[in-house]
Formats: sequence, structure tokens, C-alpha cells
Amino acid sequence: MRAPEFWSGGSGGLAPFLLSPVSALYAAATARRMARAGWQAPVPVICCGNATAGGAGKTTVALDIGRRLGNRGIGAHFLLRGYGGRLKGPTRVDTAAHDSTAVGDEALLLAAERPTWVAANRATGAQAAVAAGAQAIVMDDGLQNPTLEKDLSLLVIDGSYGFGNGRIIPAGPLREPVAAAASRCRAAVLIGEDETGALAALPPGLPVLRATLKPGPEAELLAGQPVFAFCGIANPRKFFTTLQEAGAFLAGRQAYADHYPFDEGDLRDLLAQAEALRATPVTTRKDFVRIPPAFRNRVTVVTIRLEWEEPAAIEGLLDPLAARVPVPA
Repeated sequence: MRAPEFWSGGSGGLAPFLLSPVSALYAAATARRMARAGWQAPVPVICCGNATAGGAGKTTVALDIGRRLGNRGIGAHFLLRGYGGRLKGPTRVDTAAHDSTAVGDEALLLAAERPTWVAANRATGAQAAVAAGAQAIVMDDGLQNPTLEKDLSLLVIDGSYGFGNGRIIPAGPLREPVAAAASRCRAAVLIGEDETGALAALPPGLPVLRATLKPGPEAELLAGQPVFAFCGIANPRKFFTTLQEAGAFLAGRQAYADHYPFDEGDLRDLLAQAEALRATPVTTRKDFVRIPPAFRNRVTVVTIRLEWEEPAAIEGLLDPLAARVPVPA
């Protein structure tokens, strides 16, 4: 789905005003749902969530936390809905047997790192993970899902997008009021610079952890080279900027809707455009798993990683949870 232009900021004209009664109903329904109690897992549950529909960097934060727990010797499992996939779960993701149409693209990225579960009902997904030996659960999204109690929730914010026009779905991108989402979080994670003034909407006293996205080592090989960049993510500008900051020359670009299901026709067209520009076709790791397998060896992937301004801050939030996990000798 491609977000409406009026979601991105400003008043947005007449549409947000006309949609505001529906937004009020949406917000009330979310509040009622969040009042329910969820299942309390016997292991720590960490939620990387956000207040808006669409990407904010949740998967990148989840991957980073999973690695940090792994560095402590903790067997963390990832848990997510599996947006874009047909399986309702609970299902353990098998990268050799599942594709993005089955489990969604984020699930494949996470499963390449650690055991990963997709489940429409997060509680049953967590129960399956615990039964399989999970010592901690890291949720990619799910801040507005009440079925599973969280021990640590982080409000992830894309600094270039913030909270959009500040309105509730469908008048804007917010799943619930910012204050409501923040009230259930121990800290906010701001990725990039606060270009929209999003931090001003947070409640006073909520800690803000700052981080930036850095390209992986493969980006160095593209420095000074012409590239044709394409992606279907929530904020394509972020990917294009990352390539330019890595020194690549952006000869062409093509943005699609988030989670766009590439087909063979799309790839033939994209590769033809890249060839005409004598540029290397480049995409994100998330998009790569949605490319038809026959075309993958002709596309270069640029990965990203999270770099914390103060790594000790995120480690400090994990310390009390890690202390609860019995680590084998």
C-alpha cells in the first residue's frame, strides 16, 4: 500500500478534515482493544514498535537487539505478524521452504539471523517460541497488539517522517495518539535527524535513544559508480540518500509501494532501465527477498546496520531483562 500524500505532513487540505470522524472511531477501537490483558510469557518480551502505519525502522532495531542478546549468550527468537504473507501461524519460518508470499519479507530477513515465528495471534506465537526453547522474544511490531504482555517496549521513530500529519488513520498515519503509544514505552528510538519535530510530541521525561542507519560493506564497492536504485519500502528516500552518502552516483531511481510484490515483468523493465543508463541495479535486502529468484543474480543488494549514538543506553535497558534469563554454563 502506498500512503496518501496528505499523510506526510501539513494540514493536508480537506481530506483529513472529512475523515476525522472515522479517525475518532478508529482511535476509540484501538483504545478499547489495548485495555485487554495479554498473556505473560515466562521469558522477557521486547517490542520494537511505532505509532504510525508503515516502516519506521522496527526490523532494523529488532535485528540489532537480537544480536545484542545473542552476544550475551541468550537464545532470542523473533516474533512478528508476517505482513504480506498468507500464513497465520504460529509458524516457524524456514528460509529454505518459505518465501515472502508465505511469511512476508521482514520475517525472511529476521529468520536469516535467528529463529523467527510469524503469528497473527502474538500470544500463541510466543507460546510456540517458548516451547521451542526461546530464552527471550523480540517482537518486530506489535505495540498495538494486546495479546502478549511486553517487558520492554521501544517507540521507533523515523526522523525524516516523524508522525506525519499527526492524525489518526485514515486521516493520517497514526495508529493511535502519540501520547498513548509512548505511555507504554520505556524509551523512544529516533533513527536519523528529527526533521519534522517529532520529539516535541513525546511526553516529557521519556528517554530518547538516537541512532543512524549505516550502509553495509558492499556499499564501498559502489562508491563513484553509477547505480540504478529501486525499492518498495515505506521511505524510499532514505535508501536513495544512503547510497548517495556512500559515494554512489544515482543515475536513476524507481520507488514502489511498501512490500511491493515484484514480478518478472517488473524486473525485466528495471534491468532494461539500468542497462540503458549503464548503471548497476541496486536494491535493499528487504526488497531482494521479493524479487523472482531467476533475477536475483543480476541485482546488487546494499544492506544497512544500526549505529547507536550511545550504545551503553540500549545495553542498559537490556540489562535487567538479561539478568532474568538463565544462561547455560
